[in-house]
Amino acid sequence: MIINPLDDAPLTRFHKKLAVFSSGGPFLDGFILSIIGVAMVQISDQWHLSAAAQGLIAASTLIGILFGAYVGGRMTDRFGREVLFTIDLIAIIAFSVAQFFAPNVIWLIILRLLIGMAVGADYPIATSLLTEFTPRKYRGPFLGAFVAMWFVGAAVAYIVGQLLAQTGDVNAWRWMLASAAIPAIIIVLARIGTPESPRWLVSKGRHDEADEVMRKVYGPSVSVTDLPQEEDANVGVKDLLRSGYGTRMAFITLFWTFSIVPLFAVYAFAPKILGALNLSGDAVHVGSAVITILFLVGCVIALFLVNRVGRRPLLIHSFLWSGIALALLGFFPNASTWIIMALFAIYAVVIGGTQIMQWVYPNELFPTEIRGTAVGMASSLSRIGAAVGTFLVPMALDSLGIGMTMLIGAAITLLGAVLSHFMAPETRGMTLTESAALGTAPAPSRQAAPVAA
Repeated sequence: MIINPLDDAPLTRFHKKLAVFSSGGPFLDGFILSIIGVAMVQISDQWHLSAAAQGLIAASTLIGILFGAYVGGRMTDRFGREVLFTIDLIAIIAFSVAQFFAPNVIWLIILRLLIGMAVGADYPIATSLLTEFTPRKYRGPFLGAFVAMWFVGAAVAYIVGQLLAQTGDVNAWRWMLASAAIPAIIIVLARIGTPESPRWLVSKGRHDEADEVMRKVYGPSVSVTDLPQEEDANVGVKDLLRSGYGTRMAFITLFWTFSIVPLFAVYAFAPKILGALNLSGDAVHVGSAVITILFLVGCVIALFLVNRVGRRPLLIHSFLWSGIALALLGFFPNASTWIIMALFAIYAVVIGGTQIMQWVYPNELFPTEIRGTAVGMASSLSRIGAAVGTFLVPMALDSLGIGMTMLIGAAITLLGAVLSHFMAPETRGMTLTESAALGTAPAPSRQAAPVAA
């Protein structure tokens, strides 16, 4: 294996700080999407909201993420990673504070739509920057940690929301929504001074600036001459889809969709689903909390496995065994409480592999010039399926029943396993140039170079 000063650099304090600051985006995503669930109780009472209005408020952030991820991806490839790395968080701070003064439901929906756009934009910006600086040995775990941070943000949101709700303040819901500005301020201050990606600078012909960054990060003996030559990928969206990268985009979008459609449905409607499975009272609330924790546990376990077992086996097995768990729930909806909770626990833990690969594969399979665009587009397209699936879950439970609903979720998940078997490449141990180059990425059957854990 060829040693490269960038891809094989030792892990430094700079890399660790960048990983933490970059994961601020998914933390805020989990916080913002979860805090609205706690705040909605008080908002609905004060504004006498209909079910449709509540749905629009909850969905507005997801819709914003859909557009923001694509726009952010395009902008980060055009204008660079460094500037947008802080601008998007400043927007989150401003719109979060503005929610405190929202006079009616229309303004609240608009503000949450704008927040969603800023959150969505941060994903391709932050992941591109982290990918292009991180040594290959740590790239998979660092990118996978993005998903884990989403669940950390969600857990913090529930704690903050409950504490504020217990104050009895009529404006508690306003404080809840505005509270997202606090972690956003901390993150944006921490991000100040982050250098631009030397790979992106070189792609724009700014070699002197790239040299300066590389000497600062990797040492005085490293320069742009140490950057591997990437193939020319200066293409638009239509050209991207028509080129060989179109197949990769299709794979990423499909496996991402197959992964999050059942997961979003289970996560969003866990109490309702558990109730339909004959759980009641405290068992529903405890079960919902346990499932949330286990989603995080599953992501953490997957972080330790992504380099040990490889990307492709992790994705396939994650889809396979989580799909089987959902299928058993569908075939045996009247099983005992302990069996139901055990199957849900298996699903929540095992699906973690597909969750972390949502950020590993898109960043490894596309070159620098279109990496942000590709990540943003895949994130946006997958949200469409997730939104539709989440919207249909309550109707499916009412019209089809819990058993058939779980079987549909199982079918979608197992379809992801089949797709991954035929299309998932193995990129473990590769440099970014190797994994992103058309014609050189390994076929599914090829073994990747071993990497130490």
